[in-house]
This record gives sequence, C-alpha cells and structure tokens, in this order.
Amino acid sequence: MRRTAATLLALTFSTAIPTAAAADLQAGKALFATRCASCHHVGRNARAGFGPQLNGIFGRTAGSTKDFQYSDAMRTSKVVWSHDTLRAFVRSPGKVVPGTKMRFWGLGDDQQITDLLAYLETFK
Repeated sequence: MRRTAATLLALTFSTAIPTAAAADLQAGKALFATRCASCHHVGRNARAGFGPQLNGIFGRTAGSTKDFQYSDAMRTSKVVWSHDTLRAFVRSPGKVVPGTKMRFWGLGDDQQITDLLAYLETFK
C-alpha cells in the first residue's frame, strides 16, 4: 500500500509539538553543530558536501538544489519543505521519503526538532 505524504505526516506528528515561540535558537545551533554539520552546511558560504546545503530550505522542493546529487527517491518525492514536512523528516527520514540515502535515524524529541527548525529558518 502506497501512502501519501499527507498520510505519512499525520502518522509522524505527536499531539504536543512545541511552538516556534518556544524555540531556543542557541539549542538549535548546538544541535545542528553536533548532529547535522558533518553533512550539511548553512550560512554565507554554504555549499553541498556529503549532504545538500540547507539555506532557504523552507519552501524548497526536495531534491532540487543543483549542486548535490540526490537519490531518485528524494528527487521524485514531490515533498516541499515546510515546518510540517521537515519536522516529520527530521523525526524519521525513511518514513517521509522511503529510499532516501540520508544516513540519519531521526530525532525523537519534539523540543529539539523545534529548536533545530527555528535555527534553520534563520538562513533564508
């Protein structure tokens, strides 16, 4: 049975997600540094590395940056990165984009995800 992206997102969310107002940017920055920065870059000199750069990720279609070679699964997923889709993907990448080559098992802590997304949002 093939599930739609909306169905996968609904299955992934918990009922008590912290709001953006409750985000801690410094905690998000620290989390990015320890869990994401070995593969992804953000900021003025961001470039693709082992993973795509993440500047301006909100509103971007998955698999669409020109300087990274994405998996077929990511390129054809038709996911558009929003707070909801990124939250679900960070929680469980393989559930949102089955077949992704991203080697990250996910974060289970809603506050950490909120902090991380708030930090990423500062890189427009």
